[in-house]
Amino acid sequence: MSDRHRFRWAWWLLAYASLGVGIVGIFLPGLPTTVFILIAAWAAARGSERLEQRLLADPRFGPVIRAWRAHRAVPRRAKWAATWAMLACAAILLAVMVAVPSHRVWMVALPIGCMAVVGTWLWLRPEPPPDPL
Repeated sequence: MSDRHRFRWAWWLLAYASLGVGIVGIFLPGLPTTVFILIAAWAAARGSERLEQRLLADPRFGPVIRAWRAHRAVPRRAKWAATWAMLACAAILLAVMVAVPSHRVWMVALPIGCMAVVGTWLWLRPEPPPDPL
């Protein structure tokens, strides 16, 4: 029995856990959605063909997953959504730092720095080619 089949339950668990975290990320600022959906699709391909097909057929997630798989590309709309979400989180962090001066500067600088790195990486990803008509 191959490792893929032996650990199918683990892939299944990772797929559904990632999907759950990704869905929570839709409503919780600062928690990324796209990354967890991509992880869910990757794990589902190894552990749950049914979930993989549902993700690929989903009108919101399917195009992003297919673009990533085919071209390692991220649509411009997803880049902008992630950028605006990270900017909102950075603004909230800065507002809290100003309102509660006892916070250490590194407690704000570290997550903002991480968001800057992720944002830079994201914008360096290519955009998927236009769909042929």
